[in-house]
Amino acid sequence: MPIYEYQCKACCHCFEEIVFSAHHAEPKCPRCDCGDVQKLISAASVRPSGIPKGSGGFAPPKCKPAG
Repeated sequence: MPIYEYQCKACCHCFEEIVFSAHHAEPKCPRCDCGDVQKLISAASVRPSGIPKGSGGFAPPKCKPAG
């Protein structure tokens, strides 16, 4: 289920909405209840394989044993 970001055109409040289906109607602003909202373009959240969960996207280099 994707999470979309929206901005209300009336009060400029930004909010997120979970979308459960492809036939989802545009949400109303939770602050002013206006139905005139704009979907925002946001960065995707991707975690490449091999990077540990909770690491913030940083994988420390693997050290080779001395010898």
